[in-house]
Order: sequence, then C-alpha cells, then structure tokens
Amino acid sequence: MPFNIVLIEPEIPNNTGNIGRLALASGSNLHLVKPLGFEIDDKRLKRAGLDYWPHISLFIYESTAEFYAQHEDKNLVYFSSQGTKDHWSIAYEDNMFLVFGKESVGLPQAITEPNADHLYKIPLYSPHIRSLNLANAVSIAVYEGLKQIKF
Repeated sequence: MPFNIVLIEPEIPNNTGNIGRLALASGSNLHLVKPLGFEIDDKRLKRAGLDYWPHISLFIYESTAEFYAQHEDKNLVYFSSQGTKDHWSIAYEDNMFLVFGKESVGLPQAITEPNADHLYKIPLYSPHIRSLNLANAVSIAVYEGLKQIKF
C-alpha cells in the first residue's frame, strides 16, 4: 500500500467519499478518526464514493487517542496551512501516514505543536483564499507522493 490517508474528525461526507475513492484509486488505506460530522452510512458519502465504497481499505477510530495508540510509532506527516515547509520537501515512503484535519479548522494545535518538524503545507498563490478543499489537498499530497515513489 502506498499510503495511509488519515482524516481527523472530517465534517463533510462528500469530501470523505471523494477521498475514499482516491484512496482506492491510489492503493491507499483510509483512516477516519471520530467524531465524524456525518454517519458512516450517509448517502452523500456513498454517492461521492459511488459503488467503490465496499472496496476501500477503511479503518475507523473512536478518538485521536485510539489512533495514536495504534500508530504512534509509524511515519506520520501532517498537513496544515500553519506548516512552514511545503509538501514537495516531504521524502515520501510506502506506508507513510498523511494526516489531515477537519474542513472548518484543520488540525488542532494539540497535534500541530508537538509535530512541528513534520508539519507541511500546500502552497497557495493567492491572498484571496485561506485553504484548499480537503479532498483536493489530499489528492495533491497523495499524487505527489506517488510521483516520488514511482519515479
């Protein structure tokens, strides 16, 4: 598996559905950390993932504590507009965990501060936007990683 896509408290089912579809297309696992802003059987989630949802390698955690208890020793990188390094500087590796925050506020400070050395941003070239759509940001990160690993 190339990557583990981690969504901390995702809020929008359509984004999560699209990211699930991306996970399947890229051969990645999808990890969802509760609380979720929707029910996992939400029709919008499944519509965005179409008929692919049953084939997604999906892991669900009740909390960030549960997620870290299982994966704290793994190679984790974090994506935030607060990052000082851009995503092109990540040395992507198979099975790396790519961690993203919720749509409304991103990753909490309790995650970004202790992981500042592993905190990256996707550059924005307009002062008129604050951030990218979560599904778009995940796509950018995953395919940059695939490019590095494959080539």
